[in-house]
Amino acid sequence: MELDTILKAEAVKVVSSATSKKRLFRDLSETAASAYGLDCGVVLDRLLERESLGPTGVGHGVALPHARLAGLDNVLGLFILLEKPLDYESVDRQPVDLIFALFAPEDSGVEHLKALALVSRTLRNTDFCTKLRANPSSDTLYTILTETQAAIRAA
Repeated sequence: MELDTILKAEAVKVVSSATSKKRLFRDLSETAASAYGLDCGVVLDRLLERESLGPTGVGHGVALPHARLAGLDNVLGLFILLEKPLDYESVDRQPVDLIFALFAPEDSGVEHLKALALVSRTLRNTDFCTKLRANPSSDTLYTILTETQAAIRAA
C-alpha cells in the first residue's frame, strides 16, 4: 500500500487556523465530503465518536484521526497542514499542525491497520515532517506525500 492509493490531491489542504479540535474535525468532514462524496455529518460524528475513546494526537505535532464508515469499499485519506498549531490533547501535550485522517470501511480489519501503520511510519520521519511544514501549498504537499513516501520506505 502506498499513500497515493488512499490519498487524492483534492483531499490535501492548508488551513490557516482551526480554533478547536471540533472545528478541525468539521474541516476534515467538509474536505471528505468534497473530495470523496462522503456525508459530512456522518464523517464528523464518526470522528468525534472515535476521538472520545482517546486522543489521536501521536506526538511531535502529528495527529492521526480515523473512523470506520459504512458504504466505503477501501481506505481513504485526508491531509491537512495547519498554519497555526492547535492544542489537540496529544500524548506529548504538544500542539498539532500535521493531520492525516483515515476513513476505512466498517468491516475492514487488516487494511485499516496497514494504512494506519503506513501513515504513522511516514510521519515519524522528522525530515519528512519538516519538509511538509516548509511547503504550505496543497499541490506541493500532495506531491511530497505521494512521491517522497516511497523514498522514505526505501531508506
